[in-house]
Amino acid sequence: MSAHLQDIEVRLPNRPGALADLGQAFGGAGVSLEGGGVFTHDGRAVAHYLVDDGPAALTAATAAGLGPAVVRDVIMTRLDQETPGQLGTLTRLLGDAGVNIQVQYSDHAGNLVLLVPDEDAGVCRAVLGGWDRGRSAE
Repeated sequence: MSAHLQDIEVRLPNRPGALADLGQAFGGAGVSLEGGGVFTHDGRAVAHYLVDDGPAALTAATAAGLGPAVVRDVIMTRLDQETPGQLGTLTRLLGDAGVNIQVQYSDHAGNLVLLVPDEDAGVCRAVLGGWDRGRSAE
């Protein structure tokens, strides 16, 4: 697994087997899925997966005729799973700092995965830096 994980977003066709096609395309390309899932809204399925090789995942999805697809960098942190309200507390800090969270999910190790607009990434990283320092001081 590479140290640089990315999110791939794939808009899946509305038909049985589309997710299987995506999973097989990723597997055939040797792409490891580290977290994510598929979400349907208004009859449209969108897959968001944390992958260890964004370019290979994009090539695999495109070659399988799936998409449109896009690969983006993610920002990750941890929540204290034993403390209720962590998600609300952290996302309030981000919202108050003007960060627009576009996608949020967890990886297989329990890390929080965030996608934010490029223009919000620096502020998001700064807020999370304070969050992580605060957690390590406890």
